[in-house]
Amino acid sequence: MPPRPPTTKTGCGPLRVIKDNRIFEDEWQRLESVDEDQPLPEGELIIPFRFWIEHHNELPERKGRLGVCIDGEDETEEVARHLDDFPLIALDFPAFKDGRCYTHARLLRERYRYQGELRAVGDVLRDQLFFMQRCGIDSFQLRSDQDMEEALKAFKDFSVKYQTAADGAPPIYDVRSKRL
Repeated sequence: MPPRPPTTKTGCGPLRVIKDNRIFEDEWQRLESVDEDQPLPEGELIIPFRFWIEHHNELPERKGRLGVCIDGEDETEEVARHLDDFPLIALDFPAFKDGRCYTHARLLRERYRYQGELRAVGDVLRDQLFFMQRCGIDSFQLRSDQDMEEALKAFKDFSVKYQTAADGAPPIYDVRSKRL
């Protein structure tokens, strides 16, 4: 399996992500784990949801917003109880074959009406982008071996949608019925 992308920024400048079908320089830093003996860095920070649950009452006032990262082991309902606290929720896809975060995305968008940014991180490949977007994910941190310019084409791979989804695109049967 190819290496996963780094989870924290190094001195190499802003992280590049796809958002709104464009490539952006992003200021969010993702910490895969947190050393409880060290203060959190300043700035826009994505921390593990489990760490946030255990420490949110003790997190000091700090400069920068906090987002959380959830994985397939986290319960969507528990995350949903705290949605107002998170401007960004990262969904960790540890492997191509692990689709549990697709369910998280649909539930967060459709059932819990989450309006913040949902970001796919981890083993994120070009072939997944169209389907991730249909589930409500709106930003993507691609695996380091993926070509971002090429990946942008994924959003146009399919011109017809057969079912409703979190992206709000009309299914083909609605489009056809309006033409009649």
